[in-house]
Amino acid sequence: MASVNLRRRDTVLLTAMLATETGNVAMNTLFKAATSKGLNSYTFLVYSYLIGSLLLLLPSHFFSYRSRSLPPLSFSILCKIGLLGLLGSTYLITGFIGIEYSNPILASAISNINPAITFILAVIFRMEKVSLKERSSVAKMMGTIVSLIGALVVVLYHGPRIFAVTSPSWPQLRQLSPTLSSSNSDWIIGGCLLAIKDTLISVAFILQAHIMNEYPAAFTVSFFYFLFASIFTSLMGIVAEKNSPSVWIIRFDITLLCILVGGIFNPGYYTIHLWAVRNKGPVYLAIFRPLSILIAVIMGAIFLGDSLYLGSLVGGILISLGFYTVMWGKAKEEKTQLLSLSEEAPLLNKN
Repeated sequence: MASVNLRRRDTVLLTAMLATETGNVAMNTLFKAATSKGLNSYTFLVYSYLIGSLLLLLPSHFFSYRSRSLPPLSFSILCKIGLLGLLGSTYLITGFIGIEYSNPILASAISNINPAITFILAVIFRMEKVSLKERSSVAKMMGTIVSLIGALVVVLYHGPRIFAVTSPSWPQLRQLSPTLSSSNSDWIIGGCLLAIKDTLISVAFILQAHIMNEYPAAFTVSFFYFLFASIFTSLMGIVAEKNSPSVWIIRFDITLLCILVGGIFNPGYYTIHLWAVRNKGPVYLAIFRPLSILIAVIMGAIFLGDSLYLGSLVGGILISLGFYTVMWGKAKEEKTQLLSLSEEAPLLNKN
């Protein structure tokens, strides 16, 4: 009976993770189409994050009230969550602007450098150990280098078109976005912005791990993160769009749909990822990242008529190879640590 329940849980986890990766690419694609209809990046982030914080208000209060092991929510922790919200606001705005210059396929391809950059930062902050004598450490370093080379290929080399759909299955969506193709200069600008975004995401991962060690309440941290992010994006938007107050007016079209979907999807996205990490660990969560490239290619071809270029294909392959090499090294390292602990346990029992 226990094995049946375990398989059922694994099936649900697998389905949920596939749904989040598909939903993330779909969100990027919907945003791409909505921006061509007039949706502003700041408007989307402010309203969708306000919706997300409202949806998280009740769960965060409920679970915090029931938990008796949580430390008090101090001013120091709130400041750290506020800094996390500032990082989140910055990388989200940078990312959405990068998508406007390029397309969701490029965003999905470059996002796979997150594990490599996170590994570099973890080494700097002494969260990861590196030894040239260990195959796991060499694998992590080599994978990091290959991933970064792949990201440079995607950004700097457009290459010939190797796949295109001339008549998408959803022409009405294509009419909303007649200029989704990117020139070479826009492609490079978009790629650089997306690379900056993913670097900031890696910094946020380090800070998030630190916060969760001090205050392990996922719903509460998520609620305050969404709240602070909406405040910071509001301030950024007011400064950036001070001469265009009309951007805050929402029309009843695809722009409203995009905001509502973002406000509902983002809290669920974070909740499922936390659930997966708690049950299967971070390696399980990370191995789904390369799937976003394939999902982005399929959805971009079906809904937007986007083309796949040789640079994206070659760079995506390199990023994925480097990514899996890093993950293999990490898994090998964890396995070695478990074996050493099991060998020490009998000695401890004898003593």
